[in-house]
Amino acid sequence: MTGREEMEAMGRKILDTSRTELYLDMRFMGSALNSLDYRMNLSTRTVGTDAVSILFHPQYLFTLYIEQPDRLNRTYMHMLMHCLFRHMFAAGQHRDAQLWDLSADIAAESVVDSMDYPCIRRISSDFRDEWYDRLTQELHVLTAEKIYQYFAEREIDPDMETHLEREFCMDDHSFWERMEDKKPPDENQMPSDQPPEASPGQQPDAQNSVQNREKKKLQALGRMSLKEAEWEKNAKRVKTELEMTSSEASGDSGSLDRILKVIYRRRNGYREYLRKYAVLREETIIDPDSFDYGLYQYGMEFYGNMPLIEENEFRESRKVDELVIVIDTSASCQDKLVQQFLNETAAILQHQESFFHKVCIHVLECDNQVQNDVIIRDVSEMERYAEAFHVKGGYGTDFRPAFAYVEELRRKGELSHLRGLLYFTDGYGEYPVKPTEYETAFVFWKDSDINDEHVPEWALKLYLEEQNEY
Repeated sequence: MTGREEMEAMGRKILDTSRTELYLDMRFMGSALNSLDYRMNLSTRTVGTDAVSILFHPQYLFTLYIEQPDRLNRTYMHMLMHCLFRHMFAAGQHRDAQLWDLSADIAAESVVDSMDYPCIRRISSDFRDEWYDRLTQELHVLTAEKIYQYFAEREIDPDMETHLEREFCMDDHSFWERMEDKKPPDENQMPSDQPPEASPGQQPDAQNSVQNREKKKLQALGRMSLKEAEWEKNAKRVKTELEMTSSEASGDSGSLDRILKVIYRRRNGYREYLRKYAVLREETIIDPDSFDYGLYQYGMEFYGNMPLIEENEFRESRKVDELVIVIDTSASCQDKLVQQFLNETAAILQHQESFFHKVCIHVLECDNQVQNDVIIRDVSEMERYAEAFHVKGGYGTDFRPAFAYVEELRRKGELSHLRGLLYFTDGYGEYPVKPTEYETAFVFWKDSDINDEHVPEWALKLYLEEQNEY
């Protein structure tokens, strides 16, 4: 065995030992722990992962194992957090790579610090705790995306950024950058069934080399997509395992369960969801796709070969005409999130292919009782309402009065075609027990501090999220 092979074998053995210690304390992490292999890589001075392997420099690994074995376990767990939260797959979506790396490290460390297992336990520094408190107060949930946005909206001092990097950085992220560069080749430049034409003066060997590089890039991209799907599956499995464990055992896992629930909530398409409320009705509008068959037949019979074509002035459309939107105005629901929800709703309502121009939308403002009922008759009114809205409630939340109020409107015949109700809330309140005859969805702002555990089975959960422009 050569010296290189011996170093790699020793590094693998060290990582195997660390993995075993983690597994003995955290059985629920079994699928995640078994998803990474080990490879020696001398391009790094420390250790890192690309979601496929843990890549290590042997000297760093040996020193860490001898001098700080507890730090080795934490580093291993830190890299697993990156994989479960898929930080490396989102790296290419953020302009500031250094800021994204820092945000991902803080998110990963916040979860590891919240865990209470002997193999990774450590005393947190005052500086670290101070930043956890500051970020939690602003963001409620410490995901890498929200932390990145927090820093991007503020001009962080370079010295402070360096201090944060020294405090939270545990691994090498340079392997993520290689994944960002793996883009599929242009279909116009390299058809799948034909080799690219050689440029003038280009030798066949050089042409084959270019073709092989492009194929390797495409293959690597495919492998990364499969790996991302595998880690999503691992994360959901870990979440399920945590839900099945005892409350005491799940408490030792800290915020991991909560963060996984936040990250892997399915984002339902709001526009597509609202289309479920559509009803069939005729609209006064020229329909170029249909014509009057009576005139057509008359022309053919009277003139022989001259059909008379007249487009119909009405067409059947499936759109929304009645809808109830309830806004939780209790003290626990933030004004900023309500404003974002209304802006999103206003944008969708103005989309003429989803709603009739004339509509009847009741917007109820409710905390522990219905405080206001604003009726929207025209889609353009929704945007004006959204701009002027401010949370005015301050009491506790009870969802039941809003449903009772809607039933009274239906009894009076004011909502004869109601297909659905959307209730925007943070989820803290008393839910109705009796199922509704119309479709009901409780709408939550993804990544915010919400409680969606007690939504009745007969109601749907809908999650919205802010599109990151940074």
